Amino acid sequence: MKKYFIIPKIILGMLAVCLSASSYAQNSLPKQAKIKPDVLKDKLKGGWAGQVIGVTFGGPTEFKYNGTYLPDNKVIPWFDGYIKKTMIEIPGLYDDVYMDLTFVDVIEKHGIDAPASDFANAFANAGYTLWHANQAARYNILNGMMPPESGHWLNNPHADDIDYQIEADFAGLMNPGMPNSASDISDKVGHIMNYGDGWYGGVYVGALYTIAYISDDVNFVVKEALKTVPEQSDFYKCIADVIKWHAQYPNDWKQTWFEIQKKWSEAHGCPDGAFGPFNIDAKINAAYIVLGLLYGNGDFTKTLEISTRAGQDSDCNPSNAGGVLGTILGYDKIPAYWKMGLKEAEDINFKYTDISLNKVYEIGYKHALQMIKKNGGKVSTKEIVINVQQPKAVRYEKAFEGTYPIERLLFGNKSLVSEHAFDFTGTGIVIKGNAVKNANIKEDYTFELAVYIDGKEVERTKMPTDYHSRKHDIFWKYQLPKGKHNVKVVVTNPKKGYYIRMSDAIIYSDQPVDGINFHEHKHD
Repeated sequence: MKKYFIIPKIILGMLAVCLSASSYAQNSLPKQAKIKPDVLKDKLKGGWAGQVIGVTFGGPTEFKYNGTYLPDNKVIPWFDGYIKKTMIEIPGLYDDVYMDLTFVDVIEKHGIDAPASDFANAFANAGYTLWHANQAARYNILNGMMPPESGHWLNNPHADDIDYQIEADFAGLMNPGMPNSASDISDKVGHIMNYGDGWYGGVYVGALYTIAYISDDVNFVVKEALKTVPEQSDFYKCIADVIKWHAQYPNDWKQTWFEIQKKWSEAHGCPDGAFGPFNIDAKINAAYIVLGLLYGNGDFTKTLEISTRAGQDSDCNPSNAGGVLGTILGYDKIPAYWKMGLKEAEDINFKYTDISLNKVYEIGYKHALQMIKKNGGKVSTKEIVINVQQPKAVRYEKAFEGTYPIERLLFGNKSLVSEHAFDFTGTGIVIKGNAVKNANIKEDYTFELAVYIDGKEVERTKMPTDYHSRKHDIFWKYQLPKGKHNVKVVVTNPKKGYYIRMSDAIIYSDQPVDGINFHEHKHD
């Protein structure tokens, strides 16, 4: 495999990275990198193409293997024409790409310094369907709550979910060798829908891309990018564990997978994953990205296979891993097997956008040059000089501090047409459900709800039946006094043919439950 870089040398107090055909183990970033324009563009193209290849490959397995990995005898399909076929027939699969493109389009229209509000409004009013942290944020924005409040965990029960992690590729790809500049963009955009570890997932993915431009050492890229995340965060600890276990079990990715599962599979955030195998938490899915990168060790096939076979969000994870490795390799060095049929898909606009791969290759390259110049680099027709940034940790923040799921109450999809009250014991609650209409009704309707805790009204909220603008969860409240509480949900504007479907409620407390020893203490 042809390599682009040699060990940097000290010249006039500056370090420069030059093109070469040698390989090395890198242990530090240079202060400056020199790269030819066609190589920079090739790497940017590799990043975007790698994402599309990865998400297409992993698409059939998405959330079908939760809490387990794909068995060896399961062959994941790949064939000539598959990318075009999928883009046309299953356009919603590419949500992590067209979400990126929303933000790329904002930058194209409003500039590289566009404010968070521009990104938030474009995202909230886009035509695509959203879920989890994204949909909770969309609801918040459409109802007047702008970032960063829209992504804060007190306002978004999905704040630790994977959402910005799968959408942060653009921030890295437009900042070659400049991880801190990528983090600045991730601060604005990532806090639209995430907070804490959920935000760090995007910060980390962005940093991976920035460093992938100037290093072909996968191990170095993985480790160096982690410096953008605060060491005291669980996200940092999780990825550091994967790096440690890879060193301990260098030839057995499944052993490392088991170690990840044992230590990091019990997420505290997303109410949909509480007490079940489903896990859309950013940390564990980022661990699967890193699992693929480290054990793939520069091999595109192995990287995609492992990041997909790890399970859970197994289309987005190989999309991130494939994009990062595609940036390291460059478009031309992605194996022909994985690019077969790609060219015939490169002029197809992704659904909900007027941007194709060929368009984003050009737009993304333009944005990258703008960021390089903004940060003091130089651009000419023969050579691009990048002022490489030493990665710095972003600020520390933690979602769901002292908040642990302890119980799930099942309502059996109760139809709420007027009011419903029940008791719970804990420090927090999320009531899950949605607004629905009878099948024969076309018109949507927006319910208005009043919610009471212990007889006191704590919230007035709206619940549209329209799926695009829906509220992802009926109600949530954290940081309540520990003890017994009564919650009552009242529909203030009932209408025949429409109702609220209440599915279940997750109860939280300030201490985790030790279930395996729970009964032993009871009979002492």
